[in-house]
Amino acid sequence: MAILDANWRAAEGEIDLVAADGDTIVFVEVKTRRTDQFGSPVDSLTRDKRRRLQRVALAYLQSHGRLDAAWRIDVISVEGDPRRPDARLEHLVDVVDADDESAR
Repeated sequence: MAILDANWRAAEGEIDLVAADGDTIVFVEVKTRRTDQFGSPVDSLTRDKRRRLQRVALAYLQSHGRLDAAWRIDVISVEGDPRRPDARLEHLVDVVDADDESAR
């Protein structure tokens, strides 16, 4: 993937990374948890958070004249201290499920 933007902001919110994966625009949310005290990073990705990410993605596509582009939302989950070699990193592809499609 090629990074197109980082920390892109709009009135709808912010997206951590915007990348190109071939012809698909990928919106990437990076979630980090140093401990599991409050659950895994992915646990914080509530339905409302997914919908907000969709609204930000659509704002990005509109502002760049790309509403017709293929796109998806991915999550990079980091568990532990990201500066340490024992941190666990997971790339979750296309985290938007069918229940969230109405926001598109």
